[in-house]
Amino acid sequence: MSTMKISTVVSLSLCLWLSVVLQTMAVGEAARILAVETIAGKSHWYFMRSLLRSLTDAGHTVTVFTPFPDGDRVNYTEVDTSRDFPMKLDMDVMQTIREFGDPFMITNLMSGIARTYCDVVYSNQKLADIMAPQVCDRYDLLLIEPLGFDCVSYLADSLGLPVIYSIPSPMITFAERLFTGHVSNPACVSHMFAGHAVPGTFVQRFTNTALLTYSMAKTKYDQLVTFFTDPRLYDLAPTVNPSIIFQNSHYVTESSIPVTPNVIYVGGIHLKPAKSIPKDILDFIEDSPQGVIFFTFGSTIKVSSLPEHIEQSFKEALANVPQRVLWKYEGEMKDKPKNVMTRKWFPQRDILLHPKVKLFISHGGISGVYEAVDGGVPVLGFPVIYDQPRNIENLVLNGMAISMDLLSTTKEKLSKAISELINDEKYAKNAKTASNRFKDRPMTPQQLVVYWTEYVIRHKGAPHLKSHALNLTWYQYLMLDIIAVALIFALLIIFVVFKVFKCIKTFTKDKVKTQ
Repeated sequence: MSTMKISTVVSLSLCLWLSVVLQTMAVGEAARILAVETIAGKSHWYFMRSLLRSLTDAGHTVTVFTPFPDGDRVNYTEVDTSRDFPMKLDMDVMQTIREFGDPFMITNLMSGIARTYCDVVYSNQKLADIMAPQVCDRYDLLLIEPLGFDCVSYLADSLGLPVIYSIPSPMITFAERLFTGHVSNPACVSHMFAGHAVPGTFVQRFTNTALLTYSMAKTKYDQLVTFFTDPRLYDLAPTVNPSIIFQNSHYVTESSIPVTPNVIYVGGIHLKPAKSIPKDILDFIEDSPQGVIFFTFGSTIKVSSLPEHIEQSFKEALANVPQRVLWKYEGEMKDKPKNVMTRKWFPQRDILLHPKVKLFISHGGISGVYEAVDGGVPVLGFPVIYDQPRNIENLVLNGMAISMDLLSTTKEKLSKAISELINDEKYAKNAKTASNRFKDRPMTPQQLVVYWTEYVIRHKGAPHLKSHALNLTWYQYLMLDIIAVALIFALLIIFVVFKVFKCIKTFTKDKVKTQ
């Protein structure tokens, strides 16, 4: 054996020993956590950032690779990856709907998008340096956002770390089997891209089943094709299943569904205590005797890119309401109604907590949904893509929202919906009920994150929380082998019975003939 090989083996042995020592120390001391944000979407980062803030506030040390750097602080170090990622900010509405509006269309794109992000993550030189086998700068835990198919196991396996998933949305239903070992029943659990909260009709159950089957099959097919035609190193890594999944869900915004014990709901973790609203905005709100309406489509969609006739419908409808309107709008608005204030940015969280806010017009992004629920504000939803239709439908199910199709919006439809939401007291009452349920928790989301992260470290990855279903093949999980044996056994019995009756019939005929 060469000197170089001996040196490498010794280095690996020392690093492994050091990793075990650090993990043992971390049970009672501050843990060293490596975090990686894999998607350049602000809502994704806001969720991850909130998880990390909880951990650093508890005294743990975090190093994070992020496309949205906020700046280092005590126990917190950022690696800026903004130059690596294609950003998903201020997108054109019509282009977004064309490319991602249909559930089957977005399913077709998911694998390609996921692979692009995987390539971006592993092309970062600083991450490659951390993964180098000679480097002993080991961590205790990996916190990362998963993608449509598994490429994060490569990092966890290279570092020998337990992994926690950060999912900033409801469960990614077509990847749930990969994450937890289980598949939610499409008869009662809506697909992530479905346009309903619960599949209540035959048509909804049928389309929900078709969408789940297609998305799972398409994702697996794409993964196999790329594995054989254009494999990457991360395609070859053994699977490292998550010890814990922190999911941006709550029982108010997610219908009751069965989940494995390692899926922890921390919906609303990004919510912060109310801060003061800038004076000009506050004066605009408080000087409105009938209250205000807040209108925004978040950071991903540009409201100013709406088709002219749709924007005009909004202007005409909002100009006739007795309330004042805060409208997040990029650039200068032509023919702006007198009761409207536009800004490129509003302190959304603080505004939705103001008692004079009567209605929230939203696209259904999950962060805004939780802010509306927490503030007890009725919602007029115009979902565009991804999980937004399902998010809004969950609010409709709670009786605090109305959902509308953006492209078929007219002044009359808008005016009717706004009037109903503001003047019918049931919507405000149901919104307050949802808010009370949302706030009634035994532990805060921050406390849950800290407890379960430390739990994983204390119990060396907590393998006992992982379902045995992860060890089963797809045909074993679906019990196809059991069904096949049962069918063969049943057919064998039928065959034997048939033969017996045939023999009896033949014997009886022969006996009659002899008589």
